Amino acid sequence: MIEMIIIAVCLLLSAFFSASETAYTTLSHTRLRVMKENGRRGAGLALKLSENYDSLLSTILVGNNIVNIALASVSTILFVRLIGNAGASVSTAVVTVAVLVFGEVTPKSIAKDYPEKFAVFAAPALSVLTVILKPVNFLFKMWKKLIGKLFGSKESKSMTQEELLIVLEEVEKEGAIGKSEGELLVNALEFGDSTAEEILTHRTEMEAVGIDWEKERIAEVFARSGLSRLPVYREDLDHIVGILHHKDFFTPQGVSKKDIQELMKPPVFANAGEKIDNVLRLMKKHKTHLCIVVDEYGGTSGLVTMEDILEELVGEIWDEHDEEKQEISDAGDNKFIVDGLANLDEFSEKTGLSIESDNVSVGGWVMEMLGRIPEPGDSFEYENAKVEVLSTDGHRVASVAVAIL
Repeated sequence: MIEMIIIAVCLLLSAFFSASETAYTTLSHTRLRVMKENGRRGAGLALKLSENYDSLLSTILVGNNIVNIALASVSTILFVRLIGNAGASVSTAVVTVAVLVFGEVTPKSIAKDYPEKFAVFAAPALSVLTVILKPVNFLFKMWKKLIGKLFGSKESKSMTQEELLIVLEEVEKEGAIGKSEGELLVNALEFGDSTAEEILTHRTEMEAVGIDWEKERIAEVFARSGLSRLPVYREDLDHIVGILHHKDFFTPQGVSKKDIQELMKPPVFANAGEKIDNVLRLMKKHKTHLCIVVDEYGGTSGLVTMEDILEELVGEIWDEHDEEKQEISDAGDNKFIVDGLANLDEFSEKTGLSIESDNVSVGGWVMEMLGRIPEPGDSFEYENAKVEVLSTDGHRVASVAVAIL
């Protein structure tokens, strides 16, 4: 009877250690922290144990091996006494099946489904065992350091952005977060990778006024564009000297009588290659909603507004003055009509073409391929597509037709 009790206790402890190993391997530290903040008893202890995983794992493995060896030894003695010399073989078979089913598979399956709950349940006992086996854990720790030195430096355990994006995708598939929340989180992660050049309004699309313009002409631009801020230039767009606000230009009595130079605010400049999170900090520092983007030669590339930056996070923001413009239109029969300012990456994805270029827009890429200023009717072939210039605006490509052959 004593031997039967020892076998049962050892089998139970084997199940406990196996389940603990699985629970602490698969648990979510975030969920444990939430349980701790909600006052769940034992969650803090479980979190502390999980953060010192190497010591915990040594404790679990030593404990599991001790009870399994004890189980096999006592079982062999019992079966030999009952059936003689054949008892050793029978004991091996019975113990193997019992440990596999009740000491490994079953407890690990349960712990995998409820890792945080089982980790909290097991924490007090494991905490005591960790203290008891501290000398053994110290030896294993030194051994691990020796192995680490022999086989190279330890890899970083920090999660990369790519890994985090995959985690978000999995969480969204499981339904823990909605599609819109998932898109917002992904945009937030990728936010710092975008540059001002990628989101700017190109200089050819900018609305701006001259510093020497008559006020009636400036008022017409405000009325036609519906914009609240306009860049002010001297001579040309490469010499932006200020930003004129609608609320300063118009007063309750009509157009302000002050000179334009008195009304305009100093402009804020950023390089085309500047990360948009840095541009956002710059705009917040100067308390402005508009930033002029300059190229490597100091010329004006375009402008970025606070709305442009927010759209990188939340998607397109439409107001009553926006006109919906489809930059890449499907004309059917594997043909596309593409605006010259369309994003080159989006164009590549839409058409299936593998394009490697330093240009951001389709128009810039077309000029690069032609090697000169394009004219309507110019064409070239790229991979399995024929690209033809439909129209130009000055020296800029306004639209192209793409036919996938």
